[in-house]
Amino acid sequence: MEHLPGWAKQFSERYYSGAYSTFVLHGNVHDLVTSSPARGKPTYLPLNQFLQTVLFEQRDIVLCYDRGGGISFATASMQADFRNAMEGYDSFHGTKYSQGGLPRNPDGVLTILDNYLRLRVQDKRKIALIVEYAETIVPAGGVGTMPADDRNALVIFQRWAHNPVFKQSDITIVLISENIVELNQDIVQHPGVTAIAIPMPDEAERREFLEWHLAESPLPEGSNISTPVLANLTAGLKRVQLQGLTLYAARNRQPLTMAEMATRKKDLIEAEAGGMLEFVQSRWNLSMVAGSISAKQKLVDAVTAIRMGRSEILPMGYVICGPVGTGKTFLATCFAGEVGIPAVILKNFRSMWQGQTEANLERILALLKAMSPIVVIIDEADAQLGDRSSSGDSGVNNRVFAQIAQFMGNTEYRGKVLWFLLTCRPDLLPVDLKRQGRAEEHLGLFYPDSDEDRIAMLRAMQKKTGTSFEMAQDAEKVFLDHAAPLSGADIESLLVRAKMRAVLVGKSTPDASDLHSAILDFIPASSPAEIELQTLVAVLECTSRTLLPEKYRSVDRSEVVRRVTELKMLLAR
Repeated sequence: MEHLPGWAKQFSERYYSGAYSTFVLHGNVHDLVTSSPARGKPTYLPLNQFLQTVLFEQRDIVLCYDRGGGISFATASMQADFRNAMEGYDSFHGTKYSQGGLPRNPDGVLTILDNYLRLRVQDKRKIALIVEYAETIVPAGGVGTMPADDRNALVIFQRWAHNPVFKQSDITIVLISENIVELNQDIVQHPGVTAIAIPMPDEAERREFLEWHLAESPLPEGSNISTPVLANLTAGLKRVQLQGLTLYAARNRQPLTMAEMATRKKDLIEAEAGGMLEFVQSRWNLSMVAGSISAKQKLVDAVTAIRMGRSEILPMGYVICGPVGTGKTFLATCFAGEVGIPAVILKNFRSMWQGQTEANLERILALLKAMSPIVVIIDEADAQLGDRSSSGDSGVNNRVFAQIAQFMGNTEYRGKVLWFLLTCRPDLLPVDLKRQGRAEEHLGLFYPDSDEDRIAMLRAMQKKTGTSFEMAQDAEKVFLDHAAPLSGADIESLLVRAKMRAVLVGKSTPDASDLHSAILDFIPASSPAEIELQTLVAVLECTSRTLLPEKYRSVDRSEVVRRVTELKMLLAR
């Protein structure tokens, strides 16, 4: 068993225990599998072929079935044996299955396979049945809502799982499904069934595969990326994707450079995630952040720890909160540009179809695990992540919350998956996600509350918008006279308006007079009650006193709670 991948060793151990005859393989099931380096030069096979020729090479009969392709066999002699058995079945039942007229519906096919397996058990045959895309045959869902065909198929699989004769004989049933949550849970949780995850390849496995593959299909001249570096930078990719990445370069004679590899990896990961993950390619770093000095320093400290390789001292994640326009997304994006590890934004993964939301999330979490170390940014986290409520959605919200909470709370991923939960209403985030051991650091961002902070914010926004002109003292005074209620987003909007004014009168860049005119004309959006509520809940949420503006550091927190309650009642009217 030394030559087998880790998951295959686990499979063999559980098989030889005699406790199981039915196995569920899930995870990275559509990738190449390494076959026995111990037997000589390694080769890589699709999972189905690996099962047939390596794991089940000693079996007398190996059958494969999927809903689209029907039944197939490892060898012609095995197919002939099945045809002989069908001739006997036809003569007894008056059917014509031996002539190729097998039924199309899965429960009909499974009924025939059930008869065949029972027949060959009596002959002491060693048999393996591989069922691909099992989620299309016994999909997730309650039995009461399943069509009759699916219910019949479910019953057959359950009967096989607890059949003592199958366990005692050499009969193995393998169900293959990429997302285990798409498979009916009555099968997954059956005591006679064991599930085994096939992981994404780690760095050492990617390097071994690349060395094997590039020996046969080397990269074209001009490629400036070595095999070890390529293996390191392709975390989250499958072997088939690595193969496609390198073959594309070789066959099109396009040198594989660092920039090209980064672009191709981004496209591959986003496609694998079905558009539910978006890579952050930030043009900014933390030097662009003005104001929020204490919050910025917390993130600078995290960057330092990451670069030192001291992941054990990092928080599991951050809650970044504060009223609208305070730069929560900008701060997280700047961190992504500073830290030097991949960063992704988690986009909407919810679906109207039953079971699809959980399947989407399962896929995303598997990718995050494979791409670690990684930064995950979730904007509007209070709306995205759900809670323990299960009213009106058949429990989807509850299950999504449980999946995320379990993953976030796994300290095995400390320093490997760093969460940024962004929200202007942290009070709506479930406390389970905000507790220590999950999103541990709660950083509050607030509107600039001093002239020094406002001028610093103006300078930062000038850099961001490319309007780096010097302001005369009188223009600066006009800005400060009007800037007290402005957020960072408001100041950015002022500069964009100034740029538009300059362009429309034929100037190449705006000057202080354009900003002056924009300031005098600008009326910020007015929603004082909402802004006050968002500010006060951020005050209550902060886990460090130094993050608070001076006026809130010694305030009576019970008075803040009282005012928050008043504002919620006011806004609920």
